Amino acid sequence: MTGVSIEIKEVGLEAALNLVQGIADAPTLELTEGIGRLMEERTRKRIEEDKKSPDGKSWKPNVAGTSILYREGNLARSIDYVATSDSVQIGSALVYARIHQMGGTIKPKTAKALAFMIGGEFRLVQSVTIPARPYLGISGEDEREIINTTEDWMRRLVQ
Repeated sequence: MTGVSIEIKEVGLEAALNLVQGIADAPTLELTEGIGRLMEERTRKRIEEDKKSPDGKSWKPNVAGTSILYREGNLARSIDYVATSDSVQIGSALVYARIHQMGGTIKPKTAKALAFMIGGEFRLVQSVTIPARPYLGISGEDEREIINTTEDWMRRLVQ
């Protein structure tokens, strides 16, 4: 009897499958911590130097003519992150952080007016409108850095 037979031998498949399984079981907290540190640094730089939102728009100047969002550096220093194995949150716990990010109007709660100094001049006003000056977010450059960080982390896993 005549016939045909085919023999298939796999070479390296098991090693490749183990490699893929190794990536699936990888400690992702290492990656998210790295992304958190990266975004913390980039957000601080945005506040301290760039003076632009993540989409590249310059922030509106302030009335006092001082450095925007960086009088004494408290907001920049307050930027922090929390990383878990599958997420990263970045922000500030300062009470005034939200109004700078989102903008809004401040009105007195119990007094008849708000009192403050600007440029050595004392002012009493009924309200103050603060324009949004987004400092939190991901720019195009940030996105590329996150991708590069992720690719480097994955390369280390497969070597």
